[in-house]
Amino acid sequence: MPVSSTDLIHHGYLPPAGFAGTQPGIFKASTVFFPNVAAMRQFEWKDKSAYTYGLHGTPTSYTLEERLCTLEGGLQCLLVPSGLAAIANVSLALLNSGDEVLIPDNVYGPNKALAQGELMHWGISHQFYDALNPQDLAAKITPKTRLVWLEAAGSVTLEFPDLIAQVRICKAAGVLCALDNTWGAGLAFAPFDLQPGAKMPLAVDISIHALTKYPNGGGDVLMGSVITRSEALHMQLKLCHMRLGLGVAANDVESVLRGLPSIKLRYTAHDEATRALAHWCQTRPEFAQVLHPALANSPGHRHWQVLCGGGPGTAAGLFSVIFKPDYSQAQVDAFCDGLKLFEIGYSWGGPVSLVMPYNLASMRAGWPAHLAHGTLVRFSIGLEAVDDLRADLAAALHLLA
Repeated sequence: MPVSSTDLIHHGYLPPAGFAGTQPGIFKASTVFFPNVAAMRQFEWKDKSAYTYGLHGTPTSYTLEERLCTLEGGLQCLLVPSGLAAIANVSLALLNSGDEVLIPDNVYGPNKALAQGELMHWGISHQFYDALNPQDLAAKITPKTRLVWLEAAGSVTLEFPDLIAQVRICKAAGVLCALDNTWGAGLAFAPFDLQPGAKMPLAVDISIHALTKYPNGGGDVLMGSVITRSEALHMQLKLCHMRLGLGVAANDVESVLRGLPSIKLRYTAHDEATRALAHWCQTRPEFAQVLHPALANSPGHRHWQVLCGGGPGTAAGLFSVIFKPDYSQAQVDAFCDGLKLFEIGYSWGGPVSLVMPYNLASMRAGWPAHLAHGTLVRFSIGLEAVDDLRADLAAALHLLA
């Protein structure tokens, strides 16, 4: 007699318990089975005491959330489909029509676009503040201000702010502050312990992280996280997270779980290679300015030293250069095209080095006084041999001659 489909669907075999391996198991589910109706009515999706629906958590996603809390020093974590989704989750959960959000002038571009697009459409105003001037932030906080975004280091131009002063200003004003901690990755500094050993702990309220970058490390997964240390704040974010239907795929979670054990080694390797290349670029006559927090003349260098310490593994694998004005955009584009080991692409944190030219004039309301004039190019340094990358840069620069 042919086998019944029922027998295959409702098979009685259960594998023996007790299996253990290097990686956690991968649990995929939309529907979660309840043992009985009483359990269905009793189980609560808002905490991690049980399982109710795949979108609200599985053993796989719970495991990653707890490990990310360990990485950043948080107590609660939400997983979202991208770093930008983490930003949106925070802004949509905390802001209402009539509120205002403050954003650093060197912010990650899509955060700015969200404020100028959907948030403005919903009656939420915004102001940009000088990331290098804490007093400008203080002056722009108004009774309408509900949220301040922080970023260290700044996107593309890599200024490092006085994060301690910024957080103190937010606390004094009673305004929530959310940090995009993708650059620091939970390794360069601790977002929830900005002054270790201090009698009064100083912490951001929220740390968001594009897990796309260093936690995954392969350049092949999109994911983000929203981490807090306040249960009430976490629940406010989680309710919005649920209503937006934000979720992540189990296979992607597994990829990040595989990447996490090596994140510190990789971050340090990226850091050391990046500093070597940034210092070398300072010797090149083609560049008017090299931007990296570890360079003494880079904007915010002192703040980076105070917060991060300056040792190995305290800076991400990014640096930017500004070509002298003598070089046209076409010449800079030819330089980028001439690189053999640097792929042209957005994002960073993976094993392959990347290059991307930026139109800084279109990104800022005015040209910052601390930046040289010229075309800016950002590099994400991968895990290739430093000597090979240096030779590739030199060969591409030779094309400019």
